[in-house]
Amino acid sequence: MAICCSELALDRWRDCENCQRGEGADALPTALIAETAHGPRVETINHAARAEGVRAGVMLADARTLCPMLQVRAADPAGDLAFLERFAVWAQRWGPWSATDPPDGVLVDVTAVAHLFGGEARLLADVAARCQARGLATSAAIAPTAGAAWALARFAADGTVLPPDDDAMARLAHLPVAALRLDADVLLVLRRLGLKRLGDLVGIERGTDGRDKLQRRFRTRRAPSANPLIRMDQLLGRVPEPLLPVVPVEAPLVQRRLLEPVRHRDLLDRVVADLAEDMARALEARGEGARRLQLGLWRVDGEVTLRELELASATRDPAHVCRLFGERLDGLDAGFGFEMLRLRASWAEPLHLAQADLEAAAEAHGTSLAMCLDRLTARLGSHAVQRPVPRASHVPERAQGWQGPFAPQPAEQGQLAFHLRPLKLLDRAEPIAVLYAAPEGYPRRFRWRGQLCEVARVEGPERIAPEWWRERGTARLRDYYRVEDALGRRYWIYRSGVAGDGRGGSPEWFMQGLFG
Repeated sequence: MAICCSELALDRWRDCENCQRGEGADALPTALIAETAHGPRVETINHAARAEGVRAGVMLADARTLCPMLQVRAADPAGDLAFLERFAVWAQRWGPWSATDPPDGVLVDVTAVAHLFGGEARLLADVAARCQARGLATSAAIAPTAGAAWALARFAADGTVLPPDDDAMARLAHLPVAALRLDADVLLVLRRLGLKRLGDLVGIERGTDGRDKLQRRFRTRRAPSANPLIRMDQLLGRVPEPLLPVVPVEAPLVQRRLLEPVRHRDLLDRVVADLAEDMARALEARGEGARRLQLGLWRVDGEVTLRELELASATRDPAHVCRLFGERLDGLDAGFGFEMLRLRASWAEPLHLAQADLEAAAEAHGTSLAMCLDRLTARLGSHAVQRPVPRASHVPERAQGWQGPFAPQPAEQGQLAFHLRPLKLLDRAEPIAVLYAAPEGYPRRFRWRGQLCEVARVEGPERIAPEWWRERGTARLRDYYRVEDALGRRYWIYRSGVAGDGRGGSPEWFMQGLFG
């Protein structure tokens, strides 16, 4: 079953405005706008604005010429997507699992459950009634495949049911090609070819000359939204269409409602300690540990203060949590006091009941790396602590990057095998002056940072080619040498370019790193 929320953004806006100003918030012409490089653009309009001649997709300046009294509100695509995910979870009342279909749709598996509602017709009637009660303008349809249900929900009458034993193409042939969920540029190509309805694509049989031409035109397009042939096969059930179901996740939450408001710091720390104990018990019951904790403090005057922590590793140690929140509660304005405190674990990971002895001993002495990262981040901020991460690049300065201590590890991109490389690389390769016997010979002497170094031993070269997919055509080859001077100091230098390569003047030499 496909459910289309045709006015999702407007329904969210109406709900918010009606809650704040009462009924009738939709009486004035209103548009939801988004900022673009060329200025504000109208994304969605209500019925009053449509009656004035305003259309979605036009620039705000053009819309105001048609409707000077047009009211504008900022569009919220992220909020719409979050609402759609919550709506998909709520829609699981009609089936065992559901999936989002951005930007305005939900797919629900209703296989063998329609009889619980009295049949498909009554199931769709229940969907319409419940969505209307929530203030959502929706249309729904049931079909054997997700693609057919999507097409019927948007381009057929509301409540359409396509039985599995019917001829699908006979019922879908009159629908436009936009029912295939294709990109705008692909739809434009199909219309220029005279293919405007699904029946026009069916008429081009497999193996005919026309079909071969259509196949060749879209052969290189692997994405389903860019290939009408793949979408057609998905609609008819010839090839499977993978869907990612929405899995509801309940975040552990504990709270304290206080009989008397708390103003003093020592009492506040005691309440936070109680919340940390409650959270530890809640997480232990789930076999999890917290990676992100959010503490909310409600003042008597209604003001809410939020303090958030991100942890280097999953934990449910109350003492550690209290110590970290103690850094965040300094200078807190209590006003007339806090009457409620709430602690929520918005990110949790599996954590075994028994930990390794080594890590437990380290935590007992306060020397755990994860605890050290947590304390540094709590004191200095999340942007002051970083860690190196490997990158899939053979160019030395691109083989490593930096990210925050709590950012997820990058996906494995394959291990690249290198020759011996120094432990210390310069942030930027520094130019050096090198004397060598021949244009392709070993370096004999070089000057770096005003100091002359005599080369005693040299090993190389190791040739590293530029990354042609990101470099310009003038990028030059590099020949790396591991050299040792007369004092035993070891360097990693390279020659940029080869004499006569036609990509610049004479080769240049640079210092890349130092061996320990």
